Amino acid sequence: MEVKQYSLPKAAFMGLLLLYGISGGLDPQRFWLLNGVDLAFHEFGHLAFGFLGEFIQFAGGTLMQLLIPIGIAVHFYRRDERYSAAATLFWIGQNLFNIAVYVGDARAQVLPLVGGGIHDWAYMLGRLNLLQLDTTLANLLSFLGWVLMLASVGFGLKFARHNEEEFLEL
Repeated sequence: MEVKQYSLPKAAFMGLLLLYGISGGLDPQRFWLLNGVDLAFHEFGHLAFGFLGEFIQFAGGTLMQLLIPIGIAVHFYRRDERYSAAATLFWIGQNLFNIAVYVGDARAQVLPLVGGGIHDWAYMLGRLNLLQLDTTLANLLSFLGWVLMLASVGFGLKFARHNEEEFLEL
């Protein structure tokens, strides 16, 4: 019979992600680990998608901010690195919280913007005549962030299990 054991470092990392996720989910300003990286991807997205037109240029920041971690998660999944894919799912969830803060600020526009300029979500929601839904959309994105972060931890714990032979090789 095959004996499965937990990789203690992997399980502990998932526990730390859970604590970090709860802390950040209750107060998104506490999400700090990848904020600089996410911001860089966000700003790059404006450049990368800019040739597709003004609306897509504004949306490109958020798109790239999500596409990079989604691409990394897919890469790990396709390589059968399920634990790494699960951990990357947490990053996507964290991104959704950061995006939710930005979306929820569309009408108020109190967040400082990098380099000033036009608020992405005020522009996009305004063009779509959905500006009044900014906080509703922000709440939906926060909910999805919670779902992804909790799923990440659940799947991460599941994939932190190894066969006894694999466990001994770690």
